[in-house]
Amino acid sequence: MTAGSLNFGSRLDLGALRTSIEAVKQEISSVIVGQHKMIDQLLVAILANGHVLLEGVPGVAKTVTAKLLSKTLTLDFSRIQFTPDLMPSDILGTSVFDLSKSQFTFKKGPVFANFVLIDEINRAPAKTQAALFEVMEERQITVEGTTYPLEAPFLVIATQNPIEQEGTYRLPEAQLDRFLFKITIDYPKLEEEIAILQRENALQDRSKLENIAQVLSQADIVKYQGIVKQIVIEPQLIEYIAKVVTGTRGNAFLYLGASPRASIAILNAAKGYAAIRGRDFVTPDDIKDAAIPVLQHRVMVAPEREMEGLTSEQIIRQIIDTVEIPR
Repeated sequence: MTAGSLNFGSRLDLGALRTSIEAVKQEISSVIVGQHKMIDQLLVAILANGHVLLEGVPGVAKTVTAKLLSKTLTLDFSRIQFTPDLMPSDILGTSVFDLSKSQFTFKKGPVFANFVLIDEINRAPAKTQAALFEVMEERQITVEGTTYPLEAPFLVIATQNPIEQEGTYRLPEAQLDRFLFKITIDYPKLEEEIAILQRENALQDRSKLENIAQVLSQADIVKYQGIVKQIVIEPQLIEYIAKVVTGTRGNAFLYLGASPRASIAILNAAKGYAAIRGRDFVTPDDIKDAAIPVLQHRVMVAPEREMEGLTSEQIIRQIIDTVEIPR
């Protein structure tokens, strides 16, 4: 075989996917200053068909970012504000008596949408949190013995404030495990804050969201999610993922390690990273970029290490550094 006959081209056509992703980034960047890593993580989550937990102090554009993202997608959008008095039926729906038919009919709740934004998810009690378990994992809802499948794609983006404790509830570990990513949003840098002020001053009375164009259709997203599943990952990289995740179990610095669901999440997210970078194969860098947002909310730091100021992110980085990268 001659060198000229070799084909080093991509085995998957990722051209349309990359064009669409870049267009979404451009629309979001017209409003959000910086935060490029967060935007990439959100887009990877969509391609990997996963849910996202956005954590940050008030005022760092968590909700605005989620609304912006929804504006670029031609999807049925729903926003739910979580409060301590919110009941499961307020989310899932309830049976209502229809006088014209003399029977009960099911009235769907706001969770019946393609893109669901949950604001301040940690403000609702455990009973309401538990109502999300089935829908987030199985993309279906069972009410009074009847199962209602949700239309694909189905994405939950939830926000929470890590500082405020008054009137909040800790999210159960089983629910945290259902989020593909936990994304921590930090304060902007000085130059970014100046740019934010300049944009706000230029807006005057106009809305930030009024000129955002819809880029991705519902059919596009389902199609691209299917393409991402076909991205190639070599056996030694699958082993690499397993070694990173098992390294969180039995670690002296961690009270709770990650489950096999975390391994699957890293696998899917790494494929998403490869796709937005124009590759039809996964590299170790894709896995490293996926590991922190996938694992940091799934592990629990040992109390004595937490008192020393160690964070889950620091410990996960240490574990990644100890695992040999496949060649």
